[in-house]
Amino acid sequence: MSADEDPAERLAALCRRAGLHVAVAESLTSGGVASEVGRGTGAQDWFRGGIVAYETTVKQRLLGLPADADPCSAASATQLARACRTLFDADMAVSTTGVGGPDPQDGHPAGTVYIGWATAQQSGAELVQLDGDPSEVVRCATERAVLRLASLADALHG
Repeated sequence: MSADEDPAERLAALCRRAGLHVAVAESLTSGGVASEVGRGTGAQDWFRGGIVAYETTVKQRLLGLPADADPCSAASATQLARACRTLFDADMAVSTTGVGGPDPQDGHPAGTVYIGWATAQQSGAELVQLDGDPSEVVRCATERAVLRLASLADALHG
């Protein structure tokens, strides 16, 4: 598989070429994004690290999630990515949060996923509704997050 086909290798090539640094904050994906990013060539030079904050109180304490925030929302995903970028002094960060399933949670259907992202200039989140069992939802969310990082790196590389 070439770097063009493999999102982690595409991200690695862009980060190495542009001198960019990456960080990740994960809830739903429980470290899967960090694992994917970390396998990219030369990750020790451009991957700053990640944080898995599964429990809401941990998100509040470590990543500044407001106590009244819905943890499965665009606002939460954005906050997690912003805080992570700052915490790791990275050029860009992504976050994942959502409901893996198989059952709905707190009024959100299974497969509701938010991919948050942040750079020094911009931040936001994307809602993705995924189908499948919990492992498939996590796999797809992980892939989407790595693709988002590659897209951000491409935009920052200019």
